[in-house]
Amino acid sequence: MALRLWASSAANALKISSSTAACRAAPAYSISRYFSTVLDGLKYSSSHEWVKHDGSVATIGITDHAQDSLGELVYVELPTAGTQVSQGEAFGNVESVKATSDVNSPISGEIVEVNAALNEKAVLINESPYGEGWMIKVKPSNPSELDALLDAGKYTKHCEEEHAH
Repeated sequence: MALRLWASSAANALKISSSTAACRAAPAYSISRYFSTVLDGLKYSSSHEWVKHDGSVATIGITDHAQDSLGELVYVELPTAGTQVSQGEAFGNVESVKATSDVNSPISGEIVEVNAALNEKAVLINESPYGEGWMIKVKPSNPSELDALLDAGKYTKHCEEEHAH
């Protein structure tokens, strides 16, 4: 119930509809399953970043599935506004108690805003990956790149397949 309330409030903040979709993250030996939130209305990359295109700006962050897999985030390294990003290329990284991972841009363009709050509180990504934990805002240079990204249903299936192996 708490997860549904969280997903609903995150969806309201982003002005999109929500659904709770399964991304099995529990180890194979466990009988319990963890359900990550996947929001309708966003686009997803196979490397677990999300993008919300709204007018001339796209907001980008890492998915609920990604933050859960990484564990508690302790540090985020992001570029500055004005930096160019390319689809599929790393624009920053996140460090958790488990590992450091690159974050790839799902689209190409110019960064117009960076979430400075993450410098002081990286755990915002864990607490609200689709809300306060957004990472960068980009002015897309090729909006058609969004068409190659996954919708919520395809991303959910991708997560399920990834954890089946």
